[in-house]
Amino acid sequence: MSGSTTKRPGDAPAAGEEALQPTTIGSYTVAIARALDASGVDSKRIFTSVGIPLGLSADPMIRLPVATMTRLFQACVDVTNNPYFGLIVSKHLHLTHLHALGYALAASGTLMDFSRRLERYFRLASQVATVSVSETANEVSLRFEHRVPLSSETEDAFFGFLVRTMRLIDTPTFNPQRVEMRRPMPHEGAEPYETLFRSPVVFSQDYGLLVFDKADMVRELSGSCPELAQVNDNIIISYLARLDKNDVITGVTQKIIEFLPDGDCTRDKVASALCMSPTKLQLKLSQRGTSFQQLLDDTRKELACSYLSQASRPVTEITFLLGFSDTSNFTRAFKRWTGLSPTDYRQQG
Repeated sequence: MSGSTTKRPGDAPAAGEEALQPTTIGSYTVAIARALDASGVDSKRIFTSVGIPLGLSADPMIRLPVATMTRLFQACVDVTNNPYFGLIVSKHLHLTHLHALGYALAASGTLMDFSRRLERYFRLASQVATVSVSETANEVSLRFEHRVPLSSETEDAFFGFLVRTMRLIDTPTFNPQRVEMRRPMPHEGAEPYETLFRSPVVFSQDYGLLVFDKADMVRELSGSCPELAQVNDNIIISYLARLDKNDVITGVTQKIIEFLPDGDCTRDKVASALCMSPTKLQLKLSQRGTSFQQLLDDTRKELACSYLSQASRPVTEITFLLGFSDTSNFTRAFKRWTGLSPTDYRQQG
């Protein structure tokens, strides 16, 4: 393997197929190093052997290819002789390792809000899987579809991290109702998983799944801070736009958020900011099954709901932050989106 495997957007592609692989945020390796050290292993020696520098920056633009992470985890399992090493890593993963996504998750209003935010912005943490949230009358499910083959330790670490984090920001007694994992069950058995998750665990499934009681997911969190969550959501979108410059939807959304408070957020202005003609922008969005107007409406609606959850923001301020000329126009638009006036929506919340 060649020297450093870290990668920033715009760098020359690495040799071989790694340059084309999905990537994971580099600060994830901080938790792996700590897990090695806690296991009595010199993390520096292991990282050097795999070709990864220790102490990677928290900058979310520092990325590691999936094959590099797999090699690192394999080396860790070999040297510790611990088939549950991924679960050890989950103890050392912190929300701060996910940069703005971590801060936004911590400030979420409910665990449902937490899950929806993870669904929207998981790409900042990793591109190796897609996350989707579904709900029934009594359950909420977080589903992880793997885009590429992953090491078992990657799944162990992230599922363990998620459940530990949910307990941290909600209550220590919080448990999923069941856990389904794509990885096979280790020969040594399932006991460490059942001890951590405090729920039934099924292995060798087609995808990863965490299933929760809906009542737990809609309970208000004591650390809820809509203002902080909103600020970090905007930071996440700006990073995603840098991370994948070919994703026109993320790019347009980021520019809409930037231009809305000026009251001058038009398709032509956004197209110019993205260095393309309005016609080309329209074509690219059409190919993705959307339009500029649809993205403008969706972004305004999402921001409006977020701003209205912030009690300190008057409706008049929200009106201008969203680029409306007066509150009557905002009220009509909001009723079209939600069926409620801004005041009724705020009182209902």
